[in-house]
Amino acid sequence: MEPTPAEAALNARIGAAIRRLRERSGLSMRELARRASISQPFLSQLEHGTSAPSMITTYRLAEALGVQPGALLPAPGTSPVHITRAAEGRLIPVAPRPDAALGRALLMRGDTPLEIIEYQVKPGEYLREWFTSPGDLALYVITGTVDVEVEGTGTHRLHPRDLLTHDASIRHRWTLASDAPAHLLLTIAHPRPTP
Repeated sequence: MEPTPAEAALNARIGAAIRRLRERSGLSMRELARRASISQPFLSQLEHGTSAPSMITTYRLAEALGVQPGALLPAPGTSPVHITRAAEGRLIPVAPRPDAALGRALLMRGDTPLEIIEYQVKPGEYLREWFTSPGDLALYVITGTVDVEVEGTGTHRLHPRDLLTHDASIRHRWTLASDAPAHLLLTIAHPRPTP
């Protein structure tokens, strides 16, 4: 599907941010691609704005660059109040697959350690990607039932209004626990960089 003009402009700004951070880190495209476990041609597409990164790619690039995932997204305006309306927020696939569940980035910026992503997962959408991130994670189930596998602790079934928290650096992944859709809210508090 061809991106809209607004999506194409956003992809270009994300690509410019990736390139700026890569150059600031002194990394070649080849080295950043290696560290992020992606191909160099795909990194080139990202930097040129012809492709958009999935959630897992955003996290891998951020880790390889030593920044928060939100640093790869364009900064909002300078107002002290920021509202993300129901029809706004960047849609980011969980993984680079056509059947991947989409997360809507409600808050994902480089100027705050807080990250909030909404998921409305339908049965059959791919969700089982392993994730890690520095910081603390909270997953709140609005509707539906989801199983959360946290490495070393087992699988935890969550129902509506349940909240699961854990150290986000522990590998974790989710699956729908029934044939019904689920509406989830993920919050990650990344550590603030030390001056």
